[in-house]
Amino acid sequence: MNSPEQPLPTFDEVLLCTPQTSAEQVGLFLRRCLIPCRGGEKIYTMLYADELSYDVSCRAEELFQHLQRYNSSYRLIILCNCERDNSYLPSAFSHYKVHMIPQRSRAEIQQYLQHHFRVAQPSNSAASVFKEHMCVGIVSSERAGMGK
Repeated sequence: MNSPEQPLPTFDEVLLCTPQTSAEQVGLFLRRCLIPCRGGEKIYTMLYADELSYDVSCRAEELFQHLQRYNSSYRLIILCNCERDNSYLPSAFSHYKVHMIPQRSRAEIQQYLQHHFRVAQPSNSAASVFKEHMCVGIVSSERAGMGK
């Protein structure tokens, strides 16, 4: 995010974990991250790794320990809910733990995201529905089930 021209992460750089995330999905993700290839300087991110089941977390740690030997210059970020840092994967990687404080203001982050999510030509696009021709938006309501 050092410049507006830096791209957003691609689909292969991010794994959004849920309790239903399989060991195979985590394994594929870790292989992309830890096996050296000519893909460039990607930063891989596992979001909500604390949500993984115990079995999947154990297998992920084993695979990480095995693959880590092949690449010493990997770039992996594992984000967890601080209230669940006692679950398996955050505990297993606790010696790598870094408390993160955002380096940019909220306004700067919003401006960067707006730059990347704005539709250039909003003709006949769903982006015309959202503020300032954004291709993403959040629709919320204080009352559940009101036709969102």
